Amino acid sequence: MSPVTAQEVQALRRATGVGMMDAKRALEASSGDFDKAVQWLREQGLARAAARADRVATEGAVAVVREGPVAAIVELRSETDFVAKSAEFVNLADELAALVAARGEAALAERQDEIDRLGAIFKENISVGRVARLEAGEGEVIDTYLHQQAGRGVNGVIVVLAGGDQALAHEVALNVAFSRPAYLRREDVPPDEVEAERQTIEAISRKEGKPEAALPKIIEGRLNGWFRERVLLEQPYIHDEKRSVAQLLGDATVTRFAQVVIGP
Repeated sequence: MSPVTAQEVQALRRATGVGMMDAKRALEASSGDFDKAVQWLREQGLARAAARADRVATEGAVAVVREGPVAAIVELRSETDFVAKSAEFVNLADELAALVAARGEAALAERQDEIDRLGAIFKENISVGRVARLEAGEGEVIDTYLHQQAGRGVNGVIVVLAGGDQALAHEVALNVAFSRPAYLRREDVPPDEVEAERQTIEAISRKEGKPEAALPKIIEGRLNGWFRERVLLEQPYIHDEKRSVAQLLGDATVTRFAQVVIGP
């Protein structure tokens, strides 16, 4: 038979939830026949993993690691908070974040079997969720924030700042953690999303019976409020809501940020 390909192994893993080596052995034992490989896994007592693969993992832990000018966030997902709060689970999340910081997201593949083994131990669907890795360039600083709950990280943030110091970067990271912006600046919001919201605001305003002549100003005001909820630079500074994040920054600039919060 021809050698088993990585694509075949991945397809069997997705279908059954088993580890990489188990999938490879099953395909080799079945001469590459997919259905026979599934049956082989059942006969080896590994079929329970297939049922777990379909269950939604909405719990988990977030780990944040900063090493010099590089920081990484990794979300390790589970089905229950009981598993997410376990020492083994939290430690693995920390190790994965350190790995991403050191070598990039692709290096996570090296730990897949370990992730699968933990899933087998806890009898839950455990998987890597969202991953972010940012690096500060020349003249930039980087800082992180991790909000913890019941012994595990649940809200991780990385901020890269130009023209400011570490303390300012940390203040912005705190603001991101609290306010959860979707975009850095207004220009980053997709135009179709803005237009859809504008039309919704107009429909609401007309239904409320607002005067026709006043509609443009009302729509613009409400749309500005919508931007303030979603755009980091326009959000209120959490320690002084009379100031925006842009005003807090002064001459400094947020060049990039990333946030991962536990949940769907």
